[in-house]
Amino acid sequence: MKIEKTDVKRILVIKLRAIGDVLLSTAVLRNLRVAFPDASIDFLTEVPSREVLEGNPDVSSLLIFDGKKQSGAGLILDVRRRRYDLVIDLFGNPRSALVTLFSGAKYRVGYRFGWRRYCYNIVVHPRGGEVHNVEFNLDALRSIDVPVHSAEPVFPLSTQSETFAEDYFRKSALAGKHVVAFNPGGGWYTKRWRVSQFAQLGERLVKQFNVRVIVIWGPGERDDAEQVIKLGNFGGEIIPPTSLKQLASILKRCSSIVTNDSGPMHIAAAMGIPVVAIFGPTRPELQGPLAGNFEVVRHQELSCLGCNLTKCPIGNPCMEDLSVEKVFEAFKRVMERAG
Repeated sequence: MKIEKTDVKRILVIKLRAIGDVLLSTAVLRNLRVAFPDASIDFLTEVPSREVLEGNPDVSSLLIFDGKKQSGAGLILDVRRRRYDLVIDLFGNPRSALVTLFSGAKYRVGYRFGWRRYCYNIVVHPRGGEVHNVEFNLDALRSIDVPVHSAEPVFPLSTQSETFAEDYFRKSALAGKHVVAFNPGGGWYTKRWRVSQFAQLGERLVKQFNVRVIVIWGPGERDDAEQVIKLGNFGGEIIPPTSLKQLASILKRCSSIVTNDSGPMHIAAAMGIPVVAIFGPTRPELQGPLAGNFEVVRHQELSCLGCNLTKCPIGNPCMEDLSVEKVFEAFKRVMERAG
């Protein structure tokens, strides 16, 4: 179905979750704004990802769905009354597909996933197992002949978050130091390098490079962060509780990050700092950093890498047996490139 661009005055982009995926989807917005400079471009997501979009210059309004306070039917009615001309569903689960179907939009773009394909009148072939997640999102634009000028995700900071990070670095005597962030968290247990391994790495980095190490954490991850400090003899500290923007502003001031595959990995990459990314059950060519100074570390000897399992039947060797030495060598390579 061909789009008449003059018909498009109001656009809705949908990506409900998760934080890293929502961040990667922001590459769509800059290209939409170039193609539709006068259109209103709204974005629908869930509460945890709000800060990823707040302050984005290409977003006119944010629609935040809170399943604890709002029903699916209420969300559909809210979207429908806004009278969108074009809805692009980048999420493709049953809820987002039905929101798209009942939006009343003339143009409804989504992916060929099961029965959900019938909710769209412009159906995109999903290349989720073939291309990086950013390219997967951009395929929705290609399906409506919107040129792709940029493939860079955008994470806007705020004055408040910048002030918070400056104060934290000053109070912790980190200003002017080479600071390395550790991120032992991650959505699945199978994606997490062990806290004892992070602790050993911290000892080596501090001894050899005289860096300062901070450990970041999010909801439900504080215990692991504290364990890294407790097990390692390197004088590190965990950061205070932060919002996503405050976390991003802290990462922006770091010399590098060692991280599991997670939302903070993508935030750090968006901040432009060197990234050492640890991968096991997920595939870095689909979900890893896209550009900049980064190294991906995997237990390459295993044949089961990229299994995508949240529970491992053989003891999670891609994380358990990934040596500190391999991660240490990857860190050295990114630091050599960084000078």
